[in-house]
Amino acid sequence: MPTSPTLVTDRSPEPANRSWRADLVVVLAAVALAFWVTSGLWWNPDTRAITVNSSDQALFEWLLAFGGHAVSHGENPFYTHLINNPDGVNLAVNTSITVYAVLFAPLTYLIGPPATFLVILTLNLAATGVAWYWLLSRYLVGSRLAAAVGALFIAYCPAMVSHANAHLNWTAGWLVPLLIWGVFRLRRPGRAVRGGIVLGLLVAVAFSIAAEGLFFTALALALFLLVWALHPARRAEVRAALPRFAAGLGVTALVAGALLAYPLWLHFAGPQRFHGTGFDPLIHSEDIAAYGSYPRRSLAGWAGLGTSLAPNPTEENSFFGIPLLLLTVACFGLLWRRADRAFRATLTALGVTAVVFAVLSWGPTAKWNGRRTGQLLPFGVLDNLPVINAALPSRLALVVAPVIGLLLAHTVDRLRARPPRHRVTTAAWALGFAVALVPLLPTPLLTSVREPVPQFITNGTWQQYVSPGGVLTPLPLTVDVTPDGQRWQAYALAHRQGEFRIPAGFFLGPGGPEGRGRIGPVPRSFDSLMDQAGRTGLVPIITEGSIRQSREDLRYWHVETVVLADRVHGAKYDINEEALLRTATGLLGPPQRVDDVWVWRVPPA
Repeated sequence: MPTSPTLVTDRSPEPANRSWRADLVVVLAAVALAFWVTSGLWWNPDTRAITVNSSDQALFEWLLAFGGHAVSHGENPFYTHLINNPDGVNLAVNTSITVYAVLFAPLTYLIGPPATFLVILTLNLAATGVAWYWLLSRYLVGSRLAAAVGALFIAYCPAMVSHANAHLNWTAGWLVPLLIWGVFRLRRPGRAVRGGIVLGLLVAVAFSIAAEGLFFTALALALFLLVWALHPARRAEVRAALPRFAAGLGVTALVAGALLAYPLWLHFAGPQRFHGTGFDPLIHSEDIAAYGSYPRRSLAGWAGLGTSLAPNPTEENSFFGIPLLLLTVACFGLLWRRADRAFRATLTALGVTAVVFAVLSWGPTAKWNGRRTGQLLPFGVLDNLPVINAALPSRLALVVAPVIGLLLAHTVDRLRARPPRHRVTTAAWALGFAVALVPLLPTPLLTSVREPVPQFITNGTWQQYVSPGGVLTPLPLTVDVTPDGQRWQAYALAHRQGEFRIPAGFFLGPGGPEGRGRIGPVPRSFDSLMDQAGRTGLVPIITEGSIRQSREDLRYWHVETVVLADRVHGAKYDINEEALLRTATGLLGPPQRVDDVWVWRVPPA
């Protein structure tokens, strides 16, 4: 993670006319790479989806539509009954991206949730590169080339490209350099109040966009600062700056606490809260061998060298490849040999931070090349602690990439300062950088055609079948693997058609084992039958008891209308619409054909 902002190289800065040109080139490169990675969606955002994670894409599109609707209609942006009716969903314990939803609400109303999602995703990637370049070039290194190498690596490292598969929270990596800048700015005299206010605002924004990322950044900064402060070369500086730093953190806590008081209460004490997470830490832990492997969405992966060691394609959180790991060790060695005692404190803190987070990312027990060794690891001890038990261990590897990027930037900066007689050595280093980094160049995300929102929704016909604020459910019910209901709802909200509620939904809520969370609500009889039919293509045996129970379930959810589209989107597998139609007809009776959907009216109790 960070180095001290005072550690700018002592080499003379580049001429101003060359500096702004270099800045422009880096910004254009960051933007071009962002469009390159997301290019598959730009053909038509409304009809294309990210192949490996269309469920999260639908969720974030819904969050954008809901957030704008909530603010414009005076509703609570942190809790809603529009999904999971009648219980509702605590969005404070989910990834609500409230700041994005509010800021981009006009764009969402203008061009729709799918296109707005794509704009934010692309901006996230580009802004991450620009923000890291700003921090590096203005505070940490003297060479614009060095800053560019470090920044572009961090912004388009395998983990960031992997999370570009629909994660608007984790791709907001531009928050990290701003938080680092805000923390170190507190050391400056006279900055305690102003700096604390700025950092408090940054913390509040980061919490609303990527709370888990904020938590990891805080842990990494705390570890880095602890190791850095305990180094003998920094103790005098730390003692002098500690009162100002502590005062600034106090102001930060007051500002962030005031802004986040209600969301934090909802998160830890509100309704529909839960402990832990809905994901298994054993599954979502980083394979040790993954650190030396190549990611799938890279030149190496395109050449057939990619692996499937990640729990899923959106969680390739390390995957640096052996050449980059060797280059990182060489960079650390070069910098250490040429560093004074003060800079060695920074290198020590960086090294400790990277190693600790790498080991923690391996999860509760070690896994090598897909096989569990049974060796208990530190995360297995920490997993029972509050807040930590809600983190996915593999994502802790996200801290390692910025450390590598900083080491690369400082190494290039030192090599640029060498006299001309070292050209051969410099050329050898350049070759090493090319061998390590070229295979990691990103390739575009995989995209595919997504089933359209039916005309029954786009034409507003649904309003004739659902009372204002009433409940409609698609078949199968909306969950992560069948997200159509939230896509339909997002369309209706963004096009100001009004509200309809849905049972179930894609969210994290209570109901998991031992008080932990789970994805979606606890299944009931009706949605279990529909899921079985759509997933397997087999019509379940229908009895008087299953008919009676299904209708009781629909009344519990207050469903007025059941809808089956001609084409149902399955995020992980194809859906058998014919089996759904036959099963629903057996349970609810003959349907009515309306526009391009089948409709069942549910009589009141």
